[in-house]
This record gives sequence, C-alpha cells and structure tokens, in this order.
Amino acid sequence: MTAYLIRNVSPVGGEPTDLLIRDGVVAEVGAGLTADGATVVDATGLVALPGLVDLHTHLREPGREDAETVESGSRAAALGGYTAVCAMANTSPVADTAGVVEQVWRLGREAGLVDVQPIGAVTVGLAGERLAELGAMADSAARVRIFSDDGHCVADPRLMRRALEYVKAFDGVIAQHAEEPRLTEGAQMHEGEVSTRLGLTGWPAVAEEAIIARDVLLAEHVGSRLHVCHVSTAGSVEVLRQAKARGVRVTAEVTPHHLLLTDQRAESYDPVFKVNPPLRTAADIAALRAALAEGVIDVIATDHAPHAVEDKECEWAYARPGMLGLETALSVALDVLGPRWDLIAERMSRVPARIAGLTGHGLDPAPGVPANLTVVDPAARRVIEPAELASRSRNTPYARMTLPGRIVATFLRGEPTVLDGKAVK
Repeated sequence: MTAYLIRNVSPVGGEPTDLLIRDGVVAEVGAGLTADGATVVDATGLVALPGLVDLHTHLREPGREDAETVESGSRAAALGGYTAVCAMANTSPVADTAGVVEQVWRLGREAGLVDVQPIGAVTVGLAGERLAELGAMADSAARVRIFSDDGHCVADPRLMRRALEYVKAFDGVIAQHAEEPRLTEGAQMHEGEVSTRLGLTGWPAVAEEAIIARDVLLAEHVGSRLHVCHVSTAGSVEVLRQAKARGVRVTAEVTPHHLLLTDQRAESYDPVFKVNPPLRTAADIAALRAALAEGVIDVIATDHAPHAVEDKECEWAYARPGMLGLETALSVALDVLGPRWDLIAERMSRVPARIAGLTGHGLDPAPGVPANLTVVDPAARRVIEPAELASRSRNTPYARMTLPGRIVATFLRGEPTVLDGKAVK
C-alpha cells in the first residue's frame, strides 16, 4: 500500500500542517513531516475534511442501469468528495430482501470507490401493505440499519408503528419520505403563487408537515429512531424543533437543491427542476438554512436521483422527479454556508456517519484514524458542465452555473479514489 504525505493542508479549516497516510490510516499529523518513499501531495491553500457521507443516494442498480450503476454512482460520489453513500431501496427488484441488499453491497465492494451501504425497504415492493424482511436484511452481510420506502410514504400509521417497533430491537432507523399521498394526488410542483400562475397542480407544504408530526409522535411513543428525508418546508422545521425539544429520537436531512433553488425555477417548464418534494419558496429556504446551522436539521443529504434522457427530456407532467447531486453537493454547501468548515464537516460527514452507524467514517484526521478524507480547494470556482459529470445521467439543475470549491483528492482507507480532481480508476 502506497504511503501519501499531504503537505501544508488545513484540517477542517484549521492551521496548515502535514498528514502522513500509511497502511490505510493517518499515521502522523504535524508540520515538516518526512517519509521515505511516500507520494507527496502539495496541498498548500487546501482544506482536508473527513470523507463525506451521504445518507440518501439512488444508484438505480439493479434494474435501471441505463440511468446509473453502483460503479458509475460510486465514481460520481468519489469525485464529489464522498467516501460512503447509503443506497436507497427503490431499485428493480426492490431492495426488500437480504439477497438484493447483499447484491448492492457486493457491487459496491467490487467498485471499491466508496463504501456503499444499502438501505432496505420498509415494506414489500414499496407497496405500503406489509413489512419487508427487516430482520433478515439487518442480519445479512450488508448489515442494514436504515430502512426507507423513499419515493413512497409509509402512509399507514399502524404499519409505521410496527416498523419503528421492529427496528428498535437492533437500534435501526426508519427513514420516512414524508408525503400524505391523498394531499398530493396529481401534484406537479409546490402549491403556491407560482403554481397558480402556471396552472400546475400544487403539492401543499402541509402534506409533508402532517406526516412528520404524526411520525414524531409515533417515534416518541415507541422510543425508536426516526429519520426524516429531504425536509423542505418552514413548517416542517417547526415540527422538528418541537420534537427535539421533547427529546424525541428524530433526525432530519435537507438536500442541496432545497437550500438553493426556489419554485420559481418551474417557470421555465424545464423538467430538470421537477423533484419530490418540490422546490419551495424563498421563505422556506431561509428557514431550512437557519435550521441547518442550528442543528434542528442534522444532515445535508444529496437525494442523488439520476434519470435516463427519456425520463427527463419530455413534457413536465410526464417527467420523472429527481436531480443529480453527488458531484455538486459540497459546492452548493459552500455557496450556501460559506467556508464554515466545522459546520460542513458536521452536517456532511460526522453526523451522517453516526446516524448510519458507519464506523471509520466521519472522523477528523488524527493519528490512528482510518484515512477516509477529502481534500478541497476552497478558492476554486467551476462551471458545472453536465457532459463532464461521471454519472450516467445528465439531469443536474446546476448546468452552466458557477459554484465554489473543487475536490482535489479523495482517499478511501488510505487509497486515493480521486487525485488532482480526476478519478483514479
């Protein structure tokens, strides 16, 4: 295993120092380090973060390899500074059995670019009718700890309660796609002034907020862990704030696009801006940003949702919802939060690693710590060109936007997956 000496880097934005990586761990930290035979990486002016961890990634394999594969999605993740991603269950077949989650896990190991941790489905076939094999998935080689029907809400409260009770036995997590389906039937975008003007059926904020309110009460009753996916409204923030004040075991995520883009993007009728939950208002964005800084929202998660060309380049009403996110998430975080490196490390690495139970990830560089690191150039600015993305899909909402920051290197257990901004393999 090659040793790497990263010179003059600023760990989590602190004072510049050297990092020696050897045998998969950070061997030494200090100024003026030397190491015979080590590959030297000049990181003057660069920042080292614990490798990013994404709680919400769609890798599409098995079933929709035309949109993404575990390998292509892993490469996109590494180029975005990630060392671990949690792969959602809405594949074909659905990841609702030990066999399917083990397949995804093994594909991730074979790719060797990031640690791919499968998320298991809560219900069989995501149909919301009966629980999937939660215990079998938890006991499998993949050791699933997060379960979600993302893309579908577990709308039946009795079933949601049973799921929370079941996973409590092994300290698992139910990650809910909060959407009351009877309030969003036929919905095309956020319900508000813009949807009225465009004549598109609205997706009301209360459809999200009602499910979150119900589920925090269920989690409180059961004493189990709840995670709320892609929070998008100011009202949801208030429900979460009150639940956390009562000590409910609830965590929540927000996506980069919900921190930056508003429902006014729908005025172009460009389906690249169609997403579920939909882009909301400037007031919602302000509340989400404040909640993220405060810790009411725990995590930035990408909801990376690649789609084939035919699923996006069509009329708005027929387009599939979803956006790419892995290769641009850190840049959006920098744009929204500024160079608040400790906050970025907390929301994009440390906390998501803890929620997912990914030992070895989310740890700041220190002697003896697994060398899962990302090195960022904070001064760089780049124009997002869809054709240059590693994903098999091109549905990025940031096309031709200029965003701050550039991933210079990513290390997975001491081995580079990205060097000089390029994938190593």
